[in-house]
Amino acid sequence: MQTKTVNRRTEQREVRLAMKPWQRIMKRVLDILCALVGLIFLSPIFLAAYIALKLQGDGPVIFSQERIGRSGKPFRIFKFRTMHTDAEADGPQLYTEGDSRLTKVGAFLRDHHIDELPQFWNVLVGDMSMVGYRPERQFFIDQIMEQDPRYRYLFQMRPGVTSEATLYNGYTDTMEKMLERLNMDLRYMETATLRKDILIMLKTFGVMA
Repeated sequence: MQTKTVNRRTEQREVRLAMKPWQRIMKRVLDILCALVGLIFLSPIFLAAYIALKLQGDGPVIFSQERIGRSGKPFRIFKFRTMHTDAEADGPQLYTEGDSRLTKVGAFLRDHHIDELPQFWNVLVGDMSMVGYRPERQFFIDQIMEQDPRYRYLFQMRPGVTSEATLYNGYTDTMEKMLERLNMDLRYMETATLRKDILIMLKTFGVMA
């Protein structure tokens, strides 16, 4: 009950993306350059992951799933498969640390965030940005919106491969973490700059190394 009271108060203030139009254009240019560089120079890692997953032989190498992006429009996100093909036979589930649904190769890819690399393609075609909020499924968005309707403000921008929340909040395996991530994403929106995006990307590469 207390959470909903707080949310009604915060709902009174609209949250807007801080970047000016020219900064948004430059952000898109930076996204395209980073995606192209990533797809080209990380191709040996793509190949190694592909071979490892093929040898493992547990379903398709590339996993795709519908997520909700800018303007509330759905798109297909791409990742290297990290879980068994029947991982969600009982319905949508959040990933938890040490998740038993992970394959052996998948656990390694996830630990080093290699499973996210195919999202460079999502960035290149304009579904995503290098930096932004992490896109969710409608199933979980509906649950978040019940607690904090401000989630809809995130739809002003493209979702991202990485974010401040991802760096500092890790995987969101509970509703509490989802709401904490939302607060961090909204703060990012209000203070977003190209310099901040570059710093977030550098920190992300540092985590992956």
